[in-house]
Amino acid sequence: MTRDLALSIDVGTGSARAALVDGGGRILAIAAKEHEQIVPQFGWSEQRPADWWAGVVQSVRTVLDEVEGARSRIAAVCACGQMHGTVLVDDSGALTRDTVPLWNDKRTLDLVAAFERDHAPDSYLAESGNPPTPAWPGFKLAWIRDHGPEAYRRTAAVMMPKDYVNFRLTGEIAMEATEGSCSFLMNPATRGWSPAMIALMGLDPAMLPRLRSPLEILGGVTAAAAAETGLLEGTPVLVGGADYPMALLGSGACRPGLVSDVTGTSSIITLITEAPLLDPEICNVATIEGGWGPFVLLESGGDAMRWARRAFHEGTLGYAEIVARAAEAAPGAGGLFFLPYLVGERLGGHRNARAQFFGLGAGHGLAELHRAVLEGVAFAVTRHIRVMEAASGRPLDRLIASGGGAKTELWLRIKASATGLPILVPEEAECGVVGCAAMVAAATGRFGTVQEAAGAYVRYGAEIAPDPAWAERYARMQPVFDRLYHHSQALYDELDGIGL
Repeated sequence: MTRDLALSIDVGTGSARAALVDGGGRILAIAAKEHEQIVPQFGWSEQRPADWWAGVVQSVRTVLDEVEGARSRIAAVCACGQMHGTVLVDDSGALTRDTVPLWNDKRTLDLVAAFERDHAPDSYLAESGNPPTPAWPGFKLAWIRDHGPEAYRRTAAVMMPKDYVNFRLTGEIAMEATEGSCSFLMNPATRGWSPAMIALMGLDPAMLPRLRSPLEILGGVTAAAAAETGLLEGTPVLVGGADYPMALLGSGACRPGLVSDVTGTSSIITLITEAPLLDPEICNVATIEGGWGPFVLLESGGDAMRWARRAFHEGTLGYAEIVARAAEAAPGAGGLFFLPYLVGERLGGHRNARAQFFGLGAGHGLAELHRAVLEGVAFAVTRHIRVMEAASGRPLDRLIASGGGAKTELWLRIKASATGLPILVPEEAECGVVGCAAMVAAATGRFGTVQEAAGAYVRYGAEIAPDPAWAERYARMQPVFDRLYHHSQALYDELDGIGL
């Protein structure tokens, strides 16, 4: 029988999912099993790797039963997963900690603050490729070293969530550059572990597995894993990649000059480049195809609309009704600005940033307030794009939007007009699943490169062009937004000092 299917596995924060994708990039079956975050105390967030594996087993079995002959038709398995979840195993492969700190775990805040206090950016950016944040596994390992010395002492290898699933499938341990690049421990020039950063963080280099290519065959499904999942023993498993760069690939954002806007709770703005952009305001992730994705994260993207729904309507209106109210206001919301920093910022000296409305007048109503929220996120996104554009020194082609925010046409028109970039939206929202399937297609020789595979698999709806009248108005408003952003920073510490 022809091996014409890819099995995509996605270990997310909310669920483990599996999907069967055909040779045209179409999803034939998809299943998911939810898992919870464990919050032992404020600011901490953990999960159990055992729960990920149980979810993978159930989801794989479900999709195999839905497609006739699927077991023998799978060309290869490719997994992606949530980034930064720091899994520790001993020399027999057993977990040294039953739970792992996740990407959104903030227990390392003091370590990050101390590092920033003691080290100037020019002393580590070239070696790490990134500014420090609590998310990076380098800081999580340092915390475990200090607060869980017994588990740290017994650790033989460190893995990320998708690597643990691969280990359960094949018995092989590996990482790759998409995960390594956001560990704070990988040198972006060599795409190998940085001895300088490992020493600076006081970590054991023996714990870090060899960094392999995402496209390599890691191994075959073991007899034990076959018995659990229903897969055929020996089915090839790729090294795979992290969920965020995999979703970039699966949205078609895989060539220099393209910009991705993934708007869910947050908005992640990623510029595809040949090299990282070393700047204290910019993070860098290695991409699946071998390039780089400099990115900036706006903590409140879709969350700004969620806040407005709660604050103005106590949750009684649906999002479609809120967007309809926003559409009643003229572009520019009558000169009303909204700075969308509801939960601060991830990077820089003002993580304590606040949100605000500016320019309120007696003639403003709910329609203008809602439109200002949508436009404020667009202005913040545009500011981030301009920062990366200046750092890269290259013009941008178009923006590829995905995530929940890509379902709101008004918001897309606002963003296109504010950024001056046409916007494309993938028809298939499961971009991570499509990215994994494109990886399988390239690794098994159906396409010469992952870019070719993504080009064949990713389809878009109609292009959303900037509205000339809106663009002209937003171009006059953007400098005001930028000045508000910078001038407000002088007040955040004072606001905190009030203690209210």
